[in-house]
Amino acid sequence: MHRSRVTSAFLSLILCAASGVHAEEPGLKLQMQRELIPYSLGRDEPTDLFLDADNIEGHQDQEVDAAGSVRLRKRGAAVYSDQLHLSFPDQQLIATGHVRLEREGDVVTGEQLFYDMDNDSGYFDKPEYRLARYGARGNASRLVAENRDLYKISKATYTNCDVGDDDWFMRIDRLDLDRLRDIGVAHNATVVFKGVPILYSPYLDFSLSGRRKTGLLPPTIGSTGQSGFEYTQPFYWNIAPNRDATIAPRVLAKRGVLMNGDFRYLEPDANGEFRGEYLPDDRQKGETRYGYLWQHQQKFGNGFSGSLDLQGVSDNTYFTDLSDKIAATSQTNLNREGDLFYDGGWWNVNTRVQRYQTLQDPLAPVVPPYARVPQITLNMNRQTDMHLDFGMQGEYVQFEHPFLLNGRREILYPSISAPFQTSFFYVTPKVGYHTTNYSFEDQNRPDETRNLPIYSLDSALTFERETTIGARAFLQTLEPRLYYVYIPFRPQNQLPNFDTALADFNFAQIFNENQFSGGDRITDANQLTAAVTSRLIDPASGGEQLRFMLGQRYYFTPQQVSLTSQLRESSRSDVLAAATGQITNHWFTDLGMQYSLDQNTVERSDAVLRYQPDIGKVVNFGYRFTRDALEQVDLSTEWPIGGRWTGLARYNYSLQDRRLLEGLLGVEYNAGCWAARFVIHRFVSGTLEYVNALFFQLELTGLSRIGSNPLELLRQNITGYEKTNERRPVDFNPFPSF
Repeated sequence: MHRSRVTSAFLSLILCAASGVHAEEPGLKLQMQRELIPYSLGRDEPTDLFLDADNIEGHQDQEVDAAGSVRLRKRGAAVYSDQLHLSFPDQQLIATGHVRLEREGDVVTGEQLFYDMDNDSGYFDKPEYRLARYGARGNASRLVAENRDLYKISKATYTNCDVGDDDWFMRIDRLDLDRLRDIGVAHNATVVFKGVPILYSPYLDFSLSGRRKTGLLPPTIGSTGQSGFEYTQPFYWNIAPNRDATIAPRVLAKRGVLMNGDFRYLEPDANGEFRGEYLPDDRQKGETRYGYLWQHQQKFGNGFSGSLDLQGVSDNTYFTDLSDKIAATSQTNLNREGDLFYDGGWWNVNTRVQRYQTLQDPLAPVVPPYARVPQITLNMNRQTDMHLDFGMQGEYVQFEHPFLLNGRREILYPSISAPFQTSFFYVTPKVGYHTTNYSFEDQNRPDETRNLPIYSLDSALTFERETTIGARAFLQTLEPRLYYVYIPFRPQNQLPNFDTALADFNFAQIFNENQFSGGDRITDANQLTAAVTSRLIDPASGGEQLRFMLGQRYYFTPQQVSLTSQLRESSRSDVLAAATGQITNHWFTDLGMQYSLDQNTVERSDAVLRYQPDIGKVVNFGYRFTRDALEQVDLSTEWPIGGRWTGLARYNYSLQDRRLLEGLLGVEYNAGCWAARFVIHRFVSGTLEYVNALFFQLELTGLSRIGSNPLELLRQNITGYEKTNERRPVDFNPFPSF
């Protein structure tokens, strides 16, 4: 049999011919550019092999021996070594001496490799490996590749730390990495942190990319003033791609064991979540305690849909005793509601049954809201060929209360508008007739009726110009708007008040017909709202950079309809002013003010400024003021304080009450492949008592978090907060470097 010796120069000629480059064309040199080569080859589709070495010998179609700077590659994989033996046609190779295998971003190095290139299987002795897609690396006594997606590694280490940094790693007897299922399984695993073993498990499984999977989640450890030391051990059940559940027993040192359950589902025509908590015997309170929430949305087809929102707890102090979140402890009314909705295109109808559980604070008792059993609403909006819009709003509601007046309210409000619009101008006259009927369960109380015509005229102009601010080009708009409403006076003091309140005075409300929310009062109006808006728009992107607004309402007749005995005396409203948007690349603002020209005083103001020059650097300034009601300052920040340390803080203080409403102080240490957070949280509960909570968390990036989790708390308290060790997606190139 003939045995030939092929030099690398002759091999280069073969490769050029295989690539479609003619060697006889002088001066023609092509270099493969990875970004131009589509990686769409099927897994079972054959690919060409390319071999380069200082010396190559072999028998044609049988075997090849290569030595000296050996490089064997095919689409998606490459092998580098000092020596290599390749047999045909099975394409099995043995590589020795400084062996390096690159395959779809993974890199394995060692002294000897056996590799079957047909089915992407083989083994390495004493390898070091790096999985670029998951940012993981380690070493082992042996690594076996069962196929392209499954590795079995013996006597291994595993970490997400960079090379040369072994702050934490797992020491494992056997490690299975299944890229297709995105699962890592460690047998007899010990987690070592800073040279100290902190966790041992005979069986530990984890997601390679952080995706959800069934198994034990890291425990939560913490402490609160109400319950003492706490330990929560969650178990996550990935039931199906569209369903999952979390079961989390919570041990409270002062109270007992609180069972938590959370079930989520997502179906083609339905989705929802159910949460339940149960404490069989609270040692502090001496009774069984529970809480539940079920939120569900359903599509029935043919325009029908429905929803449920059911919430409840066992007692008034459930949240203040058992929660460390201010959003929970501040709840007063828990909703219990069911809706059935029909969408007919230009009209829709909704049927609702709604009750509440009211949590009473002995220091500040509240009147429970009325139940609606049921409430039926009708909305119609139909455009005609005569450039007229026909609208109809209707409502039937039965109000029920344990100790207040019960009754029914029926509303019918048809209207016709004639909108006229161009590219820079619109005007919309509208006329409607509002009728309301009341009937009561008290037979001694007569029925009531209210009928009112409502007239309005809405108009606006839009002007544009090009402008430059600080050498930056903008498109600036000027948008004046006038809105006139006329509603004649009708006496309404004899009517009950089931669900009506004075609407908040803001830029959305000043363009409404009625100054009241709910249907029990309709304001008498002969008024004109004048407002102007100016926007700065980026001409390149079309995005709004900044918006300025100024508005005021003018009254031509005195007020006669009110919920209280106090009537408006001025012929004009307070002035509203606002500015919102991005001032510079790093400064953001949201400012609003209500100013009384009659009193020359600020009645209300809200100011928010945010400075965010980079990820992990943010400072928020907030100020809220309402005359004779509240005055608060709100400061929060996430900012590097030196080295790898980041400071975390929030200070929400009531200047009027001279007390802290909510405070947070913490630090975060980012070591790259791990992070530690220590947070102290203090806030006022609904009972005006302070709730104190302590959080400590050790996060081993890519593996787990140990301790109590303050991340959601930090996101809620510090606008713009981001983890300093947030893992970014790896821009992984499937072609090995040549």
